[in-house]
Amino acid sequence: MGEIAALGAAFVWALSSTIWQRVGQQIPAVVLNLLKGSIALFMLLATILILGKPLPAVNSNILAMLLISGALGIGIGDTAFFIVLKYLGARRTLLLETLSPPLTALFGLIFLQENLSPIACTGILLTICGVAWVIAERTAETTLPSKQLWLGLGISLLGQTAHATGAILSRAAFNQIDIDPLWTAALRLSGGMAVMLCFLNPTNLGTCKQLKAPKILGAIILAAFLGTYLGIFLQQTSLKYAPAAIAQTLSSASPLFVLPLAVVAGEKVSFRAVLGVVGAIVGISLLLGLK
Repeated sequence: MGEIAALGAAFVWALSSTIWQRVGQQIPAVVLNLLKGSIALFMLLATILILGKPLPAVNSNILAMLLISGALGIGIGDTAFFIVLKYLGARRTLLLETLSPPLTALFGLIFLQENLSPIACTGILLTICGVAWVIAERTAETTLPSKQLWLGLGISLLGQTAHATGAILSRAAFNQIDIDPLWTAALRLSGGMAVMLCFLNPTNLGTCKQLKAPKILGAIILAAFLGTYLGIFLQQTSLKYAPAAIAQTLSSASPLFVLPLAVVAGEKVSFRAVLGVVGAIVGISLLLGLK
């Protein structure tokens, strides 16, 4: 269940990233992150209410883990993602996302003592290399000003470290208590939004006249439903049932789903990209075959 949920998260994040890339050019990253978080939190709480999912008794340590997890992974990590998306574009941003799984594996080994089998390590390596190979090929969009490129790389590294740390904290909480992923997703969003509010300023709010446009607002709601509501719930489900490194690797396979979307949009797919997809699929197959 954990591995399938992680792939599901990768799929909905691929869909939403194509929307965020367009919307993010017109709305500040912090505002966009706060807005999609608010929409998704409302959806999560409504779902919890409809399904009648009571919050289990959690001690202050676990509650702090989940709130800090959201503050790092969503408040800092997702804001960094939107900034890098604006600087580097979807292809390069998703390429840099492949830094998260090895960081998560390292943190999982150090802090959770999650030792991965040789098969799992091989699967993670093949998946990461395959994904990186797909989106690292040179295209017409590769020329960027040096300052913009290095700034994007630095912010992305900060974001990936925050994502990896957030995933480890969520996994640690799941190891200590049986809690529904809907609740952990809602708590993480709450922690993330608290951080986003700290970065909000009147200048950001003054640039949001575009929200009055029905098409832009509709696109944000759709992307929030796919990438935040469904994406975070599926990610939390994967972290509950699978080791953190495996869950993070599979959920980072979004470029494999972005590729067919690019084909539909009329972009040509190279033989190199096909080889990358094949390698990643082999790696994913190894991870899905783990008992």
